[in-house]
Amino acid sequence: MENLFRLKENKTNVRTEILAGLTTFMTMAYIIALNPNLLTGFQTGTPLWNGVFLATCLASAVGTFCMAFLANKPFVMAPGMGLNSFFAVVVSNIVVLTGKTYENAFQAALCIILVEGIVFIILSILNVREKIVTAIPLGIRLGISPAIGLMLMNIGIGSNAGVYAEGNGYTSPFYVMRDFFGALTPRTIQEGMGYEYGIMVLTVATMFIGLFIIVLLSKKGKKAAVLIGMLVASVIYWAGEAIFFGTDPFASLKGASWAPPFKDMAATTLFRLDFKGFMDIGWFTVITLIITFCMIDMFDTIGTLVGTASRAGMTDKDGNMPKMKEALLSDAVGTVTGALTGTSTVTTFIESASGVEAGGRTGLTAITTGLLFLACIFIAPIAAIIPAAATSSALIYVGVLMLQGLKDIDFNDIDQIVPVSIMLIAMPISGSIGHGIGLALIFHTVIKVFSGKAKEVSLLTYIISVLFLIKFFVVV
Repeated sequence: MENLFRLKENKTNVRTEILAGLTTFMTMAYIIALNPNLLTGFQTGTPLWNGVFLATCLASAVGTFCMAFLANKPFVMAPGMGLNSFFAVVVSNIVVLTGKTYENAFQAALCIILVEGIVFIILSILNVREKIVTAIPLGIRLGISPAIGLMLMNIGIGSNAGVYAEGNGYTSPFYVMRDFFGALTPRTIQEGMGYEYGIMVLTVATMFIGLFIIVLLSKKGKKAAVLIGMLVASVIYWAGEAIFFGTDPFASLKGASWAPPFKDMAATTLFRLDFKGFMDIGWFTVITLIITFCMIDMFDTIGTLVGTASRAGMTDKDGNMPKMKEALLSDAVGTVTGALTGTSTVTTFIESASGVEAGGRTGLTAITTGLLFLACIFIAPIAAIIPAAATSSALIYVGVLMLQGLKDIDFNDIDQIVPVSIMLIAMPISGSIGHGIGLALIFHTVIKVFSGKAKEVSLLTYIISVLFLIKFFVVV
């Protein structure tokens, strides 16, 4: 382990790295079931769903292993949230445009992901993606970590903690921050939710108890604080379901299938790229989609790597992370693997920050998480019972810690604070790291140009800003 990952040099040990990997896995285990749900329109149990489920586990593991061995970083890969929803929309549009079945349209859309991954491999080898990282002004790079922190908090206390109330005619979930704390009075939300109001109270209580446990253990210097807090929160939630609602929290395990559906994967997604259907979409549409996927993925990955590495002390005085090229190449390999096995763009997950906070500093953390993804091919039902309230505790805590990066920003420099402020609000609201960085770059460029400092902006920054302007404002 020492020879492979240089543990002593990175001031860590095997125990800490394994705990960190387990922590990261628990905070992102939801992707195993959620990704196939989103990509197939919640067609649970169908051959296509089974194929995407296996592809999610395999592509996540392969990309993560590449990150571990090529870059020796504790960052973890999985199909990116947001990108998977966009992919599903693209598939639906292909169905409308060509009259194909959803499965055939899905196979055609996978060709877009394959091309994107190949483009990224070429750009990574030629150091183009690394140059794009250095083209981001230092002030914005320093602001990426706290912006991601706000985004994690927004996910943890917002979209991650939702309760469905379908019995009352509602098909969208009630969220903790928007609906529970945003209600005028407790009676208001109780009348809207009905029976599920009790579940919401249990969710809120579990989430904050888990958070308090993590904070208290962290103050005592416990490196496993995040993991212990999540485990305690899970037990509390399971107990609450059983005691107050008479629900068996482990009921889903009884009828669960533990056999990997490799046959379904081979029939629907494994190397099932429909190049003829890909050509039927039209060249202009294809090129537009590839560029869109590339831009979103590139800056989501760059933002996650820079932000998390900054928080972990893995960057130099100029905000650059060693072995950035290898990390970006790992992301590209993960995307190609995803296309070949049957899932949307694979990218670096911001939940990697939870493992970093647990002490993860090397590829051994990533290896641990990658192995757990492979194990989920056989034990997916266990990963599925981790309550969202428990993962929310970890996301909120990690988000708070990442806000500490604000101290490195010069708040007296208006050229720096305006782009960073826009990014701080854009990331959590848009739900996209890439879009937040894009807006910050546009503001940085415009401010410099109109204040007579155009020469301080690099040519690559100008190009990136223009590309984002086109992406945001040009209708195609």
